[in-house]
Amino acid sequence: MTDTNPLLQISTLPNKAPAFEKIKAEHYLPAVETGISEARANYDAIKNNEDAPTFENTIVAMETAGETLDTATSVFYNQLSCMGGDDLHELAGKIGPLTSNFGSDIILDEKLFARVKDLYDRIDTLGLNTEEHTLLEDSYIGFVRGGALLGNDKKKRLREINEQLSTLSPDFMNNASKSAEAFEMIIDNEADLSGLPQSAIDAAAFSAKENGHEGKWHFSLDYPSYIPFVQYADNRELREKMWRGFANRAYGDQYDNCDNIMKIVNLKHERANLLGYKTHAEYVLERRMAETPENVLGFLDRLKATYKPSAEQDLARLKEFAGENGLNEDLKPWDIGYYSEKLKQKLFDFSSEDFRPYLPLDNVLKGTFEHFEKLFNITFDKAAGYEVWHKDVQVFDVKDKESGEFIGTLFADFFPRTGKKQGAWMTAYRSQGLYNGQVERPVIAIVCNFTKPTGDKPALLTHNEVTTLFHEMGHAIHGLLSNVTYQSHSGTSVLWDFVELPSQLQENWCYEKETLDMFAEHYETGAKIPEELINKLRASMHFMNGWGGLRQVSLGTLDMTWHTTDPATIQDVAELEDEAVKDCALFPRLAGPTSSSFSHIFAGGYSAGYYSYKWAEVLDADTFELFQENGLYDAKSAQSYRDNILSRGGTEKPAVLYQNFRGRDADPDALLRREGLLEKDGKAA
Repeated sequence: MTDTNPLLQISTLPNKAPAFEKIKAEHYLPAVETGISEARANYDAIKNNEDAPTFENTIVAMETAGETLDTATSVFYNQLSCMGGDDLHELAGKIGPLTSNFGSDIILDEKLFARVKDLYDRIDTLGLNTEEHTLLEDSYIGFVRGGALLGNDKKKRLREINEQLSTLSPDFMNNASKSAEAFEMIIDNEADLSGLPQSAIDAAAFSAKENGHEGKWHFSLDYPSYIPFVQYADNRELREKMWRGFANRAYGDQYDNCDNIMKIVNLKHERANLLGYKTHAEYVLERRMAETPENVLGFLDRLKATYKPSAEQDLARLKEFAGENGLNEDLKPWDIGYYSEKLKQKLFDFSSEDFRPYLPLDNVLKGTFEHFEKLFNITFDKAAGYEVWHKDVQVFDVKDKESGEFIGTLFADFFPRTGKKQGAWMTAYRSQGLYNGQVERPVIAIVCNFTKPTGDKPALLTHNEVTTLFHEMGHAIHGLLSNVTYQSHSGTSVLWDFVELPSQLQENWCYEKETLDMFAEHYETGAKIPEELINKLRASMHFMNGWGGLRQVSLGTLDMTWHTTDPATIQDVAELEDEAVKDCALFPRLAGPTSSSFSHIFAGGYSAGYYSYKWAEVLDADTFELFQENGLYDAKSAQSYRDNILSRGGTEKPAVLYQNFRGRDADPDALLRREGLLEKDGKAA
């Protein structure tokens, strides 16, 4: 198997990208086992080295000790998210404990830690540059936070906790996906489609045909199906059915996640206690810009003080509007999307659907690339010679526009399919940095769930889907333009509440005529998007901002509650959620709790970190004000942003990187100014 396993061979494809078409499910476990064996031998050589510890023979050697294992696990976990399937989820139950136990072996190894500590104790005498200094400091802190200072009994228990957590997160993700996939709504009465845009009807007919229901209409909980239905369908009973299906994901069915949640929070709380922290949040936030749970909760409270009154005004206005437009009953959660869309149409004289004809995916992608080309002087070329994991996946070579120097590989996977995780994300199959003895360029991917092509119509996006693309491309550019030595600090390997700055910043350009004119053309006529429509979009930018902001604060508060509460005091998942969000909730909970499908915090990297979306929005709003002042594509501002933030990854503390870029700390009021909730003089809008 070793001789023929593509995960155990250095790829001969361009940029040493994975040979996806050759990789089969049966390759993963042998590759992981071989990778662990190889890495273990490398670590043994480091700790048994009779020479005194040096930065090269210890820190750099450890940085590169597990390259084969890293490659195998990177491909596996990325494919688990974007392809799924029972075979990969079954493998996750085997691979997770293997890699977790190996990780524990390394982080709890006394001889390895002794070498790292020896260097750390002399850190200021070693003549290290900034990146090397950070790597050594991070290595030492990683060992300590991983349990290196614990006694043997506690180390043993920590190992058991890590092993159990390694399978619980994939289980949570699998349950959320399978529960969503188990829901479908087949409509056979055309009258029930009333209010739906033609694009949604066509997509549902196409999906019905694909799923063996030709002549009917098939709706699912995939975002491109779910969102238009609850936004436009006149049939209130069916809107409620869809809403409840979505809200009940992984709750009260065969995929119920409540037990998984309790196991996860109990284990994380116990781990934090073992390591000397009161809560998991305290443990996590020690290595964040926010630093403490108190700082996060204070930040969320400050936002809530502005968002909640505004959200209450949004809701009051929506209730009044719904009553004027025929709703004789109380407004319910399944009415919010429907009536807010109608109110937006009335106030601003356009529908979200008005944008679709001007936003065919191919054009949007081409324009997105043009946008990044103007900002950072790079090019995106359709690439040949790579292998892909699905026929829908596209590949691009990214190069410097002037020199032609190769920057990295970008994979793009845009459409929903069975097994694929919901939502959108960026990931790295290999980060930029040291690999097999030399600094290599990155292999990056963006994965989305956009509206699919239907019959003779191309994929036509909503404006929200365009902002999603720009968001994920912002992450991708962070990875692609990385210019560091060590993968540990590459691209998005920054403190978690800094990671969303490059992504959220890019969304700002999606409301600018100069940017929209690059790609927004009618898919049939080629006509440019009307300036009037762009003006209406810009006029609507502050619509329901209070409502949306309060929702994000609510999710951040829910996350913090899960990770600051002693799990021994928690009786019921839904009960805890109701108590946590009661000050943010403008409706009673009428279905399952959000927690049961909250993959960001239970199956992703956002536990005690969901606040970071809003935290980073402050940074991105402050950053975009610079471009508004100097020009949307001002070369000097873009170069400074690239040099001081994008290329530097995690080589320095985020606050230092931001100060180097902006010349000061971020203005905390920049976000509320952008949202129209605060005037420039600091008074409420």
